[in-house]
Amino acid sequence: MTPVIRFAVGQSSLGPFVAALSERGLSLVEFGDVDLKARLPDADLVEDTTALGETVEKLARLIDHPETDAEFALDLQGSPFELKVWQALREIPAGTTATYGEIAHRIGSPREAREVGEACANNRLAVVVPCHRVTKKDGSIAGYRWGFLRKRTLLQREQQARLLRPFEGVPHGMEST
Repeated sequence: MTPVIRFAVGQSSLGPFVAALSERGLSLVEFGDVDLKARLPDADLVEDTTALGETVEKLARLIDHPETDAEFALDLQGSPFELKVWQALREIPAGTTATYGEIAHRIGSPREAREVGEACANNRLAVVVPCHRVTKKDGSIAGYRWGFLRKRTLLQREQQARLLRPFEGVPHGMEST
């Protein structure tokens, strides 16, 4: 049986994006002009802006505020290695970054930094699975499937939001009770 994938086009401050939803959850979020038939060749594609309206709005907010914790049911499809990488990416706190090597180490494959990069390149869920938070060993911004400027903007937004968070600790010299 051919899976039905519903999709809709949304607008964000970083340009248009496409969101696609399977019966299991969000299966694709990509910027730009996406050839869905090429990306999801085995699916029956149905444009459904009504059913995805709330999802598209939530994604547009996440793109504008990538530091927020937006929860989505996800339909992640990849190799076991890719799934481990994508889970590790989702654990990187907003406003921080990790290197390809650090991700490889976290998932128990410390010699596979290049493969981590390949898994990032195969990520179909822009911003939701935050591959934009991965940098080169020297901290510089490496490639991003949806463009260097988008990656830099997302990182800047997260960093700015992190700097603006209110202090949650106990002020120096004050005892907590």
